[in-house]
Amino acid sequence: MKAEGSAPAVAPYVIRPLRALADLKACVRLQEEVWGRGFSEVAPVSLLRASQRLGGLVGGAVDEGGELVGFVFGLTGIESSRAVHWSHMLAVRPRQQDGGFGRRLKSWQRDRCLEMDIRRVYWTFDPLESRNAWLNLGRLGIVVREYVEDMYGVSDSPLHEGLGTDRFVALWLLDDDRVEKRLEGRGASPPAWGDVCHLPRAFPVTGEGGFPRPGAVRPPGPEEEGAVLVPIPADIHRIKANDAGLAAAWRTATRAALAPRLAGGWEVRELVRSTEALSCYVLRPAQEPGVAGEPDHAGVKGPAR
Repeated sequence: MKAEGSAPAVAPYVIRPLRALADLKACVRLQEEVWGRGFSEVAPVSLLRASQRLGGLVGGAVDEGGELVGFVFGLTGIESSRAVHWSHMLAVRPRQQDGGFGRRLKSWQRDRCLEMDIRRVYWTFDPLESRNAWLNLGRLGIVVREYVEDMYGVSDSPLHEGLGTDRFVALWLLDDDRVEKRLEGRGASPPAWGDVCHLPRAFPVTGEGGFPRPGAVRPPGPEEEGAVLVPIPADIHRIKANDAGLAAAWRTATRAALAPRLAGGWEVRELVRSTEALSCYVLRPAQEPGVAGEPDHAGVKGPAR
């Protein structure tokens, strides 16, 4: 995924269901463009087509020339006697990223789910991917209550090489007021750094002006009674390209900081940029009791891979 930058110009396009064979084949080609040619976990045409018979969703942003710019794909199932949706994949053509397609595709997915009386959507993403975290938390209004270590084992995507497949499980409460406001851009904005900079950090960070380096992780303590910050680098791929050992150290530190806190009933609610090189998750005690670490999520990929 390309680093954050200025948004590209967005040509006219439409978001619509993808059912024709040609459209589904375009989804397969786009997956390889995003995650690398030969990526072994591509969702094939057969799955994309069959899932739609049972409430699955495949929607794409198609431009004036008929080119597929991005798509979202998810499966519908039953959890605790209620219908829920698992968003298996979201992909946007690399040159079109940062153009708002991810948010618009997720909005389309939300509308379709609400039409089916589905109120909860789940997916996974890498806790070290700040761009995906910003979209998910800041623009879509998800919360995170579960951390899974090496959820998908060894991945052959170049994006994941050397970092394993630790994942957050996103929980998108579709009819939550916070979700609606963030999607519509009216209030409920993420906090500014000045609003949270006083909170304790789960571990110190040095070298914030260049390649930030995590320090020793502190166990949860009484000073974290209301909230705690967990730092992540703004661009883990740049770090990995220059220092694979440092990238691995970030995985180790964030896993040690995040996994026990979420298992203990906390949730991730925001991502805040502190410097050009560093962002911080804001963790607070879960607002909805009895939902931390729900043991019902397995076996499918999320949008960030």
